[in-house]
Amino acid sequence: MNQYETVFILTPVLSDVQMKEAVEKFKGILQEEGAEIINEENWGLKKLAYPIEKKSTGFYQLIEFNADPTVIDKLELNFRRDERVIRFLTFRMDKYAAEYAAKRRSVKSNKKED
Repeated sequence: MNQYETVFILTPVLSDVQMKEAVEKFKGILQEEGAEIINEENWGLKKLAYPIEKKSTGFYQLIEFNADPTVIDKLELNFRRDERVIRFLTFRMDKYAAEYAAKRRSVKSNKKED
C-alpha cells in the first residue's frame, strides 16, 4: 500500500450540504476499495489562479490516504464523471512528503489544543 494525497476543487455554486455530500461520496469510494483515510482537510472557498469553466473561485478539499495503486484509477474516473469537480490532482507521496504531512498534522492538532 502506498500513501497518496488528493486535492480536488468543487464548483462554487454548491450549497454547504451539497459540498459535504460530494466529499462523502469520494471518501466512500476510497473506503469501499479498502483505502485507509489518514487525514481530511476542507480548505474552504478560495480564488482560483485562473478562471476554469468561467468560475473564479472553488471549494478546495484535501484527502490523505493509504491505498493500492488500482484504487486511484477508480477514484479519478469518478472525479471525471462528477460535474461538481472542476479540477483534481492525486499523487503518491514519497517518504519525505509523508513525514512532512505528518509533521504538519501534528502542528495543526497542537494549535487546536491551545
